[in-house]
Amino acid sequence: MTAEKISIDTLVVGAGQAGVAMSEHLSKLGVPHLVLERDRIAERWRTGRWDSLVANGPAWHDRFPGLEFDDLEPDAFAPKERVADYFEAYARKFNAPIRTGVEVTSVARHAGRPGFTVETSIGVVEASRVVVATGPFQRPVIPPIAPQTDTLTQIHSADYRNPQQLPEGGVLVVGAGSSGVQIADELQRAGRQVYLSVGPHDRPPRAYRNRDFCWWLGVLGEWDKEAARPGKEHVTIAVSGARGGHTVDFRALAHQGVTLVGLTKTFDDARVTFEADLTTNLARGDENYLSLLDAADAYITRNGLDLPEEPEARRTFADPACVSDPILELDLAAAGVTSIVWATGYAVDYDWLHVNAFDAKGKPQHQRGVSSEPGVYFLGLPWLSRRGSTFIWGVWHDAKHIADHIATQRKYLSYRDASQRETTQPRKEAPASSPAVSRVQHVNELGVN
Repeated sequence: MTAEKISIDTLVVGAGQAGVAMSEHLSKLGVPHLVLERDRIAERWRTGRWDSLVANGPAWHDRFPGLEFDDLEPDAFAPKERVADYFEAYARKFNAPIRTGVEVTSVARHAGRPGFTVETSIGVVEASRVVVATGPFQRPVIPPIAPQTDTLTQIHSADYRNPQQLPEGGVLVVGAGSSGVQIADELQRAGRQVYLSVGPHDRPPRAYRNRDFCWWLGVLGEWDKEAARPGKEHVTIAVSGARGGHTVDFRALAHQGVTLVGLTKTFDDARVTFEADLTTNLARGDENYLSLLDAADAYITRNGLDLPEEPEARRTFADPACVSDPILELDLAAAGVTSIVWATGYAVDYDWLHVNAFDAKGKPQHQRGVSSEPGVYFLGLPWLSRRGSTFIWGVWHDAKHIADHIATQRKYLSYRDASQRETTQPRKEAPASSPAVSRVQHVNELGVN
């Protein structure tokens, strides 16, 4: 195959929700661009998650403004395949210039001239700007404490698909964010003995007084907060859209049959130890839960809303035995545990991006996605501009800001001073019947035609 050479104003790397949103805004602004995706559009939604995954927000909320899930009830939670189909349909809606099956292997700034050389699996792309829309879920992270043994099956939540995938026996699920909670629940309902390692977390109600928590975070201004509170940067959110959506209650999970343990501390062969922090972590999760209920009640009173009371939302389960007498050490073999699912998150991977856009720890340096390397942009990262940046609707708004920045830069670069305008614009002859007048060229506030 003959390698291609492509020149484009803006190259977008990745065609998930971030890349599709970016393409829409660039298209509206008339910015020539190309989106490259190594797999299919929204591939992570199709093959990068477990079989029963649904969106964590309702269909009325987890979408772009220009297209609804017309086959779902507004309060339903879209299955992952339906979400992927949605983004494919959205891209077709404005004929997005997306090329799939193309991997970007290197991006480097030109020396002595503007723009970047981008190495890809189909050849070289030269671009004036590069938008990195690969998102935050690039490299699954399994912590170094993981036991080095062949006696246990160990997988990351990114590779988990269903209970039948794991060998017979009990399962330790490490991590109690949205993924860990839903996987633990599914495994227990499939008849497995499950131990769930619970660390610090936020635990919002799925819904309260006839409104989903997405609505409450919106009207209370939580989605638009521009920075996490100190110490809360990496706290997971325990929320679920599974089985029609429900509030995650760890004590209810324990009464259902899941054994709760604290943060996983160490492994010594088949013996694992846990921090003595389970009750503290649950208490802080409860505090987060109740604070949102309090804020919602105050909002209703302040605005005179007619929403039904929900006193049962404040009722709590009694502490199960695993909470009142927590397990601090467990012999996995004796407990019949044969598998560990690591629901321990992801790291970004920018080994292919050879530009000056990172700090000493390799973290992207940016202001609302505009990086410290001129011409390089990041999109889809947590807290890119606000708390809602990694949600579907949030990435759409972040993409608009970046597209506007690109369009403004293009206007600056197209500026011509008076002498350049004089030499590049043909002079119009004045009509013979009227006196000669000097031609006045109209420019906007940036001096651009």
